[in-house]
Amino acid sequence: MTDSPIVEMRFYLSGERLPVDHGYLLYAALAHLLPWLHNDTAVRLAPIRGLYANGNNLLLQDWSRLVIRTPADRLARFLALAGRTLDVGGYRLRLGVPSIHTLRPASTLYAHLVTTRNGQDEARFDAEIARQLAVLGINGRVERGTRRTFAVHGRHLVGYAMSISGLDPEASVTLQAAGLGGRRKMGCGFFVPRKEGRP
Repeated sequence: MTDSPIVEMRFYLSGERLPVDHGYLLYAALAHLLPWLHNDTAVRLAPIRGLYANGNNLLLQDWSRLVIRTPADRLARFLALAGRTLDVGGYRLRLGVPSIHTLRPASTLYAHLVTTRNGQDEARFDAEIARQLAVLGINGRVERGTRRTFAVHGRHLVGYAMSISGLDPEASVTLQAAGLGGRRKMGCGFFVPRKEGRP
């Protein structure tokens, strides 16, 4: 681990589409260019946002970004990605120049997908999330949302959407920096300020 503060990098993207379920593919493409990423436990990747189309297609928009949360002392390593092209499961994704942002507190945070070991068992999932929040010293109201699946090496794993409300500013920033659950470099457990209308 590192004492360096966590910051958020948002890379502009050029590309047409990605698979909706692209978390593992995106991580693999980044790790191909940055082999050290395999062993770095402090980096978090967000799922790329876009518009859902027919089938397993996510159409990229002007506002689509590659979002990475990383200790500030890794920034120079990630800046090397600017101008590079990723092969994400056969789809080409060119990265532009990133913008750098500090994490901002919000009383309610949302994650599209959170997963744990044996997460298909809802009671065990809830207990593990409660344990991880206790380790972080975070008190909040947890709402487990839609059950979702995602693919890793051809295996389909189970996770859930999740919102956590009633967070004080310090807890909110801590949760955004740390995330929850597993597969945090594959878009899982990535919390953002909640927007109205989330499922």
